[in-house]
Amino acid sequence: MDKKERRTGTVSRGIRCPIIREGDDLAAIVTDSVLAAAESEGFALHDRDVIAVTESVVARAQGNYATVEDIAQDVRRKFGDDATVGVIFPILSRNRFAICLRGIAMGVKKVVLLLSYPSDEVGNELVSLDQLDEAGIDPYTDVLSLEQYRELFGVNAHPFTGVDYVAYYGDLIRSCGAEAEIVFANRPQAILHFTDKVLTCDIHTRFRTARLLRAAGASVVYRMDEILNEPVNGSGWNAQYGLLGSNKSTEDRIKLFPRDSQPLVEEIAVRVFERTGKRVEVMVYGDGAFKDPQGKIWELADPVVSPFHTEGLRGTPNELKLKYLADNDFAALSGEELKAAISESIRKKDANLVGKMASEGTTPRQLTDLIGSLCDLTSGSGDKGTPVVLVQGYFDNYTS
Repeated sequence: MDKKERRTGTVSRGIRCPIIREGDDLAAIVTDSVLAAAESEGFALHDRDVIAVTESVVARAQGNYATVEDIAQDVRRKFGDDATVGVIFPILSRNRFAICLRGIAMGVKKVVLLLSYPSDEVGNELVSLDQLDEAGIDPYTDVLSLEQYRELFGVNAHPFTGVDYVAYYGDLIRSCGAEAEIVFANRPQAILHFTDKVLTCDIHTRFRTARLLRAAGASVVYRMDEILNEPVNGSGWNAQYGLLGSNKSTEDRIKLFPRDSQPLVEEIAVRVFERTGKRVEVMVYGDGAFKDPQGKIWELADPVVSPFHTEGLRGTPNELKLKYLADNDFAALSGEELKAAISESIRKKDANLVGKMASEGTTPRQLTDLIGSLCDLTSGSGDKGTPVVLVQGYFDNYTS
């Protein structure tokens, strides 16, 4: 009797876990939770299934936390006492940046806050492009003071949170005992009219920004990934990403991006193999990498989607476009004949399809970015209680 044909492709399951606390054996908890879900729900694990663990529980198990005073002390150490520091290109976020700004402001005499416009790096708008057009403002060249911004555009509350981030960040800086001046520009060199000591807070463009500032004569330049890149008074830290990828934990404490977690993903893979005989892939994931078409916000506020993953998740997909084959190479076929022809093309496809018309339109992104985005959408950021995601069938194709 022929083997029963599969009718499903990729399946993504949120896996419920206990609440993770500092010091917990996360490898054991993840393994136990996935296998318990499989037993409870009646599904089996397969080779190349992907077990993904959200970065927040990894950092929590590590105890990778720091306080705003830890941030302030590191800022003072790097910029000097009573410094006027340009804090440029931050994202507009109470969860991601506001608590970092508290620590920064506590460590300096004055903050000159330079905000990019019409939006921040991940798409949160301060003004709309239509407003800029109506005002005759060129965001590539024009530098606006706070007074000019208010005169031209008034108050622009965030459409989702209702927060006027311009006022919110200014008030926050002053509440920490620092002076505050706010300007709007998109060329990083504009900050040098106010101070030559700069903390650049952009995420994905940070290396270029720092290079441009140094070339323009800045005396001190640090990036966000260089703050808390080592412990301060026994605090958490991240040698590679510093404050990038951090989140608010309490009113005076942040959770940093997880560090040194390659052994964790490898251990989970080993534990699953020992108990099931299946060779799974494992990854740590944070933000997905996608854009909200309604709010125009690009989700990726973490420095990377997946800071740690097993070897099998390196690279990009190598896939044929089925509709291209159906509409072109096999346009004269249909039914079982068409299915057989496409299946044979998949089985015989080249190991590298880059530049081939039959792969045009497939997604040329890193596997970790694609799978991490799927996991982020599956787990959500609210009360689902599924910090682990099991993805099955991702590496299957039409012939599987």
